[in-house]
Amino acid sequence: MLPYKIKTISEFHQFRGLPGPEHPLISVIDFEMIKRLRDDEPESLMNDFYSIVLKRNFNGRIKYGQQEYDFNEGVMLFLSPGQVFSITADQDYQHTGWMILLHPDFLWNSPLAKTIRQYEYFSYAVNEALHLSEKEETAITGLVQNIQQEYHSNIDKFSQSVIIAQLELLLTYAERFYHRQFITRKITNHHILNRLENILSAYFEGDFKGLPTVQYIADELNVSPNYLSGLLKVLSGQSTQQHIHDKVIEVAKEKLTTTSLSVSEIAYELGFEHPQSFSKLFKNKMGVTPLEYRQSFN
Repeated sequence: MLPYKIKTISEFHQFRGLPGPEHPLISVIDFEMIKRLRDDEPESLMNDFYSIVLKRNFNGRIKYGQQEYDFNEGVMLFLSPGQVFSITADQDYQHTGWMILLHPDFLWNSPLAKTIRQYEYFSYAVNEALHLSEKEETAITGLVQNIQQEYHSNIDKFSQSVIIAQLELLLTYAERFYHRQFITRKITNHHILNRLENILSAYFEGDFKGLPTVQYIADELNVSPNYLSGLLKVLSGQSTQQHIHDKVIEVAKEKLTTTSLSVSEIAYELGFEHPQSFSKLFKNKMGVTPLEYRQSFN
């Protein structure tokens, strides 16, 4: 079934039984205004605008794409236009928090119109929704209150610039807090590193065709490619592609020293279309060619 598409912020207000927005391109909504979900709640939804959300005491589930967000501790999530999600909740709909709805047209002719696409957390998988400390939540909430105050004031020629400045700061804080989350949630993150190693090992032990892609690894780990590379950069200083290459070299070294396969045969077995590409990667990593490496063991 196709997702129920909400094109405008006014449509969203109507859909949730809220008064009309004070501005057609931006809205700040207190969740206490939403008493319950609709009896005919669609199985999936898709908005044509950005959503920045903080939920607490959420007694339900939100599915984002094919994954679920965990709201047990109260977290933020970020949705981009055109992304599919669904909500299921108990009839006793008492969660608190707020959401900012932001239509891309509000950012027209501002630097944020382009830079907002660079914030990778708009596509993060469920298990990395943003958890906030009390101090961090206070900082974020203060910015939302500033936006809300400006939103409720008389709109003038400065209003858009003031709101966009607050949004930019909010997104920058979120970027900082996600980076902190990479570091403080070491057990979870190192678990991902272990799973990455297991996935790569299983891949090269199986009947594979071609080199594994970053997208393949991310899908196996149920995270987005951008998130995975960001996490690995923080933990190991290397991107996902560099981890793949390291595994390729590890397997190649084993084949060079334990088999009589030619360099070209090894290259093809590892999924390279051209042996020259394999030899170039090997020399960049090891400082010698595959043949020189093999000869050093003879």
